[in-house]
Amino acid sequence: MLPSQCLCTNLRRAARGVSRHYDGALDGFGINVAQYSLLCNLQRLDQPSISNLAQAMGLDRSTLGRNLRVLECDGLVTLVEGEDQRNRVVQLTEAGRERLAAALPAWEAAQQRLIERLGAEKRETLLALLDELA
Repeated sequence: MLPSQCLCTNLRRAARGVSRHYDGALDGFGINVAQYSLLCNLQRLDQPSISNLAQAMGLDRSTLGRNLRVLECDGLVTLVEGEDQRNRVVQLTEAGRERLAAALPAWEAAQQRLIERLGAEKRETLLALLDELA
């Protein structure tokens, strides 16, 4: 790996490493960390519109749409008409809730391993810096 002073390069490299860490933990559940995050946000937001979900996750609608199609094909989410025909609502299915619940202990273990690796103080500093950059 070539050393670099570029913040973007280093953040992207770190993000890929962290994603691999969580993806490895979720390997046996048929979802990756991006899909897990999407399912968690769906559960938290309780039937958001695609626009509201995209905004909450910091994604553009087309990226979110591609991710939703995969989860819909797996029976983990459904898309239904909203209050008007221009707006679609995303619902977590029972299978989606079950998958999320099954994967939670693996995600928590992966989270704990990273926290232990960083230590509490560095974790708090990292979260603050990432929040500032976002």
